[in-house]
Order: sequence, then C-alpha cells, then structure tokens
Amino acid sequence: MAEAHELLPEVKTAADPYACIEGADVLVILTEWDQFRALDLDRVKMILRKPVVVDLRNVYRPDDMGGPRLHLC
Repeated sequence: MAEAHELLPEVKTAADPYACIEGADVLVILTEWDQFRALDLDRVKMILRKPVVVDLRNVYRPDDMGGPRLHLC
C-alpha cells in the first residue's frame, strides 16, 4: 500500500478491508482478491453504516449474505 500511496497520494488506503469500510454506507467489491473472498460478513455488517454490499465480481452469492443480514446488489 505504501507504494500505491506514493503513486496515488489523493487515494486513501487502509491496512485491511475492515479498516477500509469504517464509516462507509456501502461496500463495493471491485476485485477477486482473496482478502475479499473470505470476509467475516457479520463483522462487515457491524462496521458499515448501511448493510449494503455491491459485488461487481460475483465473489458472493445472495445466500452468503444471510438473508436480511446484508443486502447484496
């Protein structure tokens, strides 16, 4: 991330996916990286301001979201 920050100083980076979504209204998944394939979805729901996940890589299925726990778009 340090190297990315040097190339794109205006982009905010985070140490992990959970730190990245703190205070966010929605989680948008744009990559198939392993870090995003094994998220603790209960933890994600607690961190997000609204329980919405937009998965543009089809990493998760609607059944993975646990019904009303998280809304998958």
